[in-house]
Amino acid sequence: MTTIYLIRHAEAEGNLFRRAQGHWNGKITERGRKQIDALAERFKDIHIDAVYSSDLDRTVETAGAILRGRDLPLHRTAELREICMGVWEGQPWGELSYRWGDEMYKFNNDIEHWAVPGSESFESVQRRITSAILSIAAENDGKTVAVVSHGMAIKIFLMGVLGLTSADAMMHGDNTSVSLLHVDGGKISVEYYNDNSHLGELSTFARQVWWRDTKKEDMTSLRFEPLNPRLDGDAAFYLRCYRDSWIVAHGSDDGFVSSVYLSSARSHAAKDPDSLLKVMSGDTHVGVLELDTERGRAEGCGWISLLYLLPEFRGHGLGIQLIGCAAAYFGGMGRRAMRLHVAVTNGRAIGFYEHFGFRRLRTDPGVASEQYLMEREI
Repeated sequence: MTTIYLIRHAEAEGNLFRRAQGHWNGKITERGRKQIDALAERFKDIHIDAVYSSDLDRTVETAGAILRGRDLPLHRTAELREICMGVWEGQPWGELSYRWGDEMYKFNNDIEHWAVPGSESFESVQRRITSAILSIAAENDGKTVAVVSHGMAIKIFLMGVLGLTSADAMMHGDNTSVSLLHVDGGKISVEYYNDNSHLGELSTFARQVWWRDTKKEDMTSLRFEPLNPRLDGDAAFYLRCYRDSWIVAHGSDDGFVSSVYLSSARSHAAKDPDSLLKVMSGDTHVGVLELDTERGRAEGCGWISLLYLLPEFRGHGLGIQLIGCAAAYFGGMGRRAMRLHVAVTNGRAIGFYEHFGFRRLRTDPGVASEQYLMEREI
């Protein structure tokens, strides 16, 4: 008999940015690294003979928790990858809910019948993961093994082993949650599954609401659509947001020149409509994200000109999704980092950016006050 600890990866950028990961290769977040520490503590006194993971970065890094203090190689295999999401890969969940409502409902509540162009089927994932687990068990008969995979892949596998269908409403496992399997003669049994007792307040799910009722539309996942600054309505919304951002940073609108910033926005949108975006929750306007593809280009950086949420949407953990949108945009261009300026007087914004990985590079002069130049790696 082979004992297998089946583990979901730690929190990665897709979980934080609220974007479909699938085969999209996002990095582990700061919280994810703390989850990995907690996972390592959980396994420090458990005998492990071998460690396997998918070949994606978030599982490889998570597997490092099990390798701590053990002189073992890591066996990587694409057979343990997450379900391939086809045209959904890397897209914001808010956009998918808005544009693909029926399929989004199936993904959360009826995964057996979910399909979008280019996606992998439920049956294919179940065969793939089950075959991988059985192969690992055969290679390690009589041993104890740790296997690191992905949330939906693990859920689909467990549904097969436990004889469940979508009607049984099996929950998704938290980041670094652990399931204990026993494999004997090709038969798989489950001692427990999706246990996250080692996390405590580090739980990803404790900070999110989407999983609590998957039959309702998740209004906390945002979407983005181009803002056309040559249209009166869009121009007025853009200036309203930029002016308020200026007042929050400097205490008044002294130094704010509408024509200058509207002209800059029109220039950015003319180069690429996707660089100037309305931030939306369903059909509700939430804020603005403005990106500059030229500024910082020589240093391999992208520039965030404006990252703004309306006052009523602040303080709800939504701002990170704007950072995620910028990271996806500039990452697709091969930029190594993102930069922005923050007024030295804007303590709340400075704390927000530092919390999500930006660091101060230097202090620069500004129109109304000095500014910190801040940078975040992509």
